[in-house]
Amino acid sequence: MKTKTFLLAVFLLVGLSVNLKSQTSNLNPKIGLVLGGGGAKGGAEVGVLKVLEEAGVRPDYIVGTSIGSIVGCLYAAGYTSSELEQMFTQQEWLSLLTDRRSDLSNEPYKKVGGVLYIFGFPVIDTDNMSFGMLGGGRVEATVDSMLKKKGCTEFKCLKTPFRCVAAQLIQAEEVVLHKGKLPRAIRASMAIPGLFKPVEIDGKKLVDGGMMNNLPVDVARDMGADIIIAVDLQQNKQDSRKPTDNFIISLAEAVGIGPIVRWIFDRPDIEKYNENVKHCDIYINPPLPDADATSFGNNNMRRMIDIGEKEARKQLPKLRQLTQKQTY
Repeated sequence: MKTKTFLLAVFLLVGLSVNLKSQTSNLNPKIGLVLGGGGAKGGAEVGVLKVLEEAGVRPDYIVGTSIGSIVGCLYAAGYTSSELEQMFTQQEWLSLLTDRRSDLSNEPYKKVGGVLYIFGFPVIDTDNMSFGMLGGGRVEATVDSMLKKKGCTEFKCLKTPFRCVAAQLIQAEEVVLHKGKLPRAIRASMAIPGLFKPVEIDGKKLVDGGMMNNLPVDVARDMGADIIIAVDLQQNKQDSRKPTDNFIISLAEAVGIGPIVRWIFDRPDIEKYNENVKHCDIYINPPLPDADATSFGNNNMRRMIDIGEKEARKQLPKLRQLTQKQTY
């Protein structure tokens, strides 16, 4: 009899604990902010952050891909939207992304340390002939410098938990980065295949996360987010494709490059993107039809920030409702 009474008491306590946990979660939902990839269009994400701050929304988790990883990382480190706005509108993006050396800008042809420069732009690195032309070293150094100002260059010391998405190129696998040095992780997340050299982390050669997951809503869910605010920079939507099997894929698998060739035919990133869009609670898709991933420049940045802010304002009622649910 005592055993039955004891088991009944344990059962009731467990049930009460689960119920209280559920009620607490409903009263204080965890908010995940997801920042998609899109190159220069990332300026629109800064505009969205301005509106989130105005509404009093403070994300509990932040996830980013490519340019979204830069914005998200700096925001997680404590930079405000106004500070990011200043950085985005004043940064010399062409030099930053191309590793251009200003001291060689007047040199038609110059080779320094194995690197051939044309008017300061690196075009060939004879000491590192890996897939991709640009190293991305200046991006890494710039992010490192900015993070040091906030006293945080590693994932573990960020004010807000943060993840960024990269991909293994040949294996066509998504890699979620969550530990170690932030500048290198950011550099990997935005290493566009064919343009930037892959970045090696933990023995894996990584490239831009947009290859596998350009709007990582699922990553934010896995972190524990109850409510997702997603900023999607993609403009051209595509239908998911059916899996393909043909002679080319079979041949590619025989020589060890099956995953990347299958990715070219099947585009699993499109399927994941379409699924992730369905699972957003607040979806912000700034209209940037005349901008592309290379539309850097101060005037373009200012315009994109304004567009992002304007689009986010359409969601202000929902955003303000979130602040009423958040308790700290």
